[in-house]
Amino acid sequence: MTLRERAVTVARLFEIEYPDVKCGLEAGDNAYRLLMMAILSAQCTDKRVNIISVPLFEKYHDIHALAECSLDELEQVVRPCGLYKAKAKNMKACCVKLESDFCGEIPSDMKALLTLPGVGRKIANLIRGDVFGLGGIVADTHMIRIANRLGFADSTDPRKVENALTPLIPTDEQSAFCHRAVHFGREICSARAPKCDSCFIREAGLCNGTVKQ
Repeated sequence: MTLRERAVTVARLFEIEYPDVKCGLEAGDNAYRLLMMAILSAQCTDKRVNIISVPLFEKYHDIHALAECSLDELEQVVRPCGLYKAKAKNMKACCVKLESDFCGEIPSDMKALLTLPGVGRKIANLIRGDVFGLGGIVADTHMIRIANRLGFADSTDPRKVENALTPLIPTDEQSAFCHRAVHFGREICSARAPKCDSCFIREAGLCNGTVKQ
């Protein structure tokens, strides 16, 4: 079995185990909300971001509203997410740039997305995949850990993991694959105490159960 065949098989097993998986950030189909929530999610749980997003979007319902907001007031709204000063600054600056450079629309182009304050490749790939259906490997901590344990990557550098996985997973499946990997990482292939004995990937002979700590 080639590396790509193994990766596709893992993707199929993920799909069987987690058929209806969605992004943990509850933004619906709203690109603006997903982008702002993704910026907030740095070193913060999806659960907390989802809670904070309710008053956030009641107060700032679109890009224009947040671009025009008081930074001090925004800081107080997002404060429970931690790193609130940097996050608020990036969120406001991001919306200002969207207004000035992109006519208030969120771009789909990777290079354009990376010009937005607070947006790196992880967030850009999330937006491209979930909003525009263009695929993209979201190399978060779960994906990096799982890719290394399953032998698809040999690095903890997010860009290298992204580059390793991109040719292995079909483009139209990359977004769902990443969301499913998050569930797998949380429920089974955790960082400190992986449940190797109950792992469906190991049972299928796709992992030897030897975890590098």
